[in-house]
Amino acid sequence: MASIVEQLTARGLLRPPAFLPANMLYETRMGSVAYGVASETSDCDVYGFAMPPRDQLFPHLAGEIAGFGKPQPRFEIFQQHHVRDPLAGNGKGCEYDFTIYSLPRYFTLCMECNPNLIDSLFTAQECILKLTRVGSLVRERRTLFLHKGVWTRFKAYAYAQLHKMQSKQPQGKRAALREQYGFDVKFAYHVVRLLYECEQLLLHGELDLRRDREHLKAIRRGDISEAEIRCWASEKEKQLEHACLHSRLPEQPDVPAIRQLLLECIEEHYGCLDQIIARPDAATQSLHEISRIIARWQHARPAEEPNA
Repeated sequence: MASIVEQLTARGLLRPPAFLPANMLYETRMGSVAYGVASETSDCDVYGFAMPPRDQLFPHLAGEIAGFGKPQPRFEIFQQHHVRDPLAGNGKGCEYDFTIYSLPRYFTLCMECNPNLIDSLFTAQECILKLTRVGSLVRERRTLFLHKGVWTRFKAYAYAQLHKMQSKQPQGKRAALREQYGFDVKFAYHVVRLLYECEQLLLHGELDLRRDREHLKAIRRGDISEAEIRCWASEKEKQLEHACLHSRLPEQPDVPAIRQLLLECIEEHYGCLDQIIARPDAATQSLHEISRIIARWQHARPAEEPNA
């Protein structure tokens, strides 16, 4: 089945780069739909990734020499907002916001524990709109991107939302929310959502985006006050500092393993890369594998209790 990017491009509603529709690898619904808090009027956010042209992945194939002349532009992200499809939802219509990354950029941001992109790897099965073999590979090995950096990244995103609850000048529907509840409940629910997600990742190394949907719905309804949310966030921060300290997640991302997964994905799409890139020798690979086993063993050991 054609992806939503392909469908809307064919109908002239979406205007991506020419190569993009035929090279989509993964598309998923995000936003309130993914978090289980959508209403009938909710927009649909679509995230995904695509495979760039081969000569963008490996510029030397196009004759580019590193450091000489001006590098050719490369695709990293395509965004188009407020894409109205009048035929969606059995004729009710739907408005889409699209964010599509190149596969290498997507990997880089996941490796940096970007909350939106980590979320996009853990969406429920019914949210997936396009899933190729490459998309399946990435989802199957999504925990490879996780490390203790989730705490600093998710906390930064959460507290940015906390600040916006009162500071950001609202417009349109957001202004109505501020008028009705005295603060922006949509920013508030993102604060709680992000901290809950971070907790799951630190404690379990997995993520159920809909686990806390009833709490999130209560916030969106205005059932929980701003003061209660700020107090909850402050207490949760203390809990997460402790959780991060004792988490079994690695301290840093396993960059060589992530790079290897990226190469596997590119080969799945374009075929063997032996004539294009240099491979590490067997000894180097063995040393890296030994280091990974030692690191896994160290993180699997129970944390020592502090001295009394």
